[in-house]
Amino acid sequence: MIGKLTGILSDKNPPEVIVDCHGVGYEVNVPMSTFYNLPAAGEKVSLVTHFVVREDAQILYGFATLAEREAFRQLIKISGVGPRTALSVLSGMSVADLAQAISTQEVGRLVKVPGIGKKTAERLLLELKGKLGGDIGGLFAQGAGDAQGDIQQALLALGYNDKEAAAALKLLPADVGVSEGIKLALKSLTK
Repeated sequence: MIGKLTGILSDKNPPEVIVDCHGVGYEVNVPMSTFYNLPAAGEKVSLVTHFVVREDAQILYGFATLAEREAFRQLIKISGVGPRTALSVLSGMSVADLAQAISTQEVGRLVKVPGIGKKTAERLLLELKGKLGGDIGGLFAQGAGDAQGDIQQALLALGYNDKEAAAALKLLPADVGVSEGIKLALKSLTK
């Protein structure tokens, strides 16, 4: 029903924020990954949202990126994983880290997230296998722009981890092409 909110950030109290949209204040629960990237109170903010209607509550969840929202939606489809647990997962690790943990089937990375035990982590890995790895990785990369996303995907395909790829992308000029960007990124990573 409510897919996106754009307005003034009027209050920040983790994990909840209030977004004032033309005089209407929406209470939005956000993962800490989104919370840390929010502007100061009183500034303009835009969040993609997921609206949950239950018998006893109507709750709005907000995310900085489409990839975060899609990961959240995939997580809450899993039996035994509710919105709070999904927020906890996204607060404890980035979408790219989650996608990588799922594609490499690393239980240890998920168990480090508060509220996730070994059995829940194994269920997440089993049920999200093939659903999250490729799709979310692609959405995550597109968030940075087409050329930047293609460069990041190339670096990941070559075996570099997310942190190395992100560090290399930061060193690139904003208007670099894909092939030149890959060459420059590889040069910076081999130093």
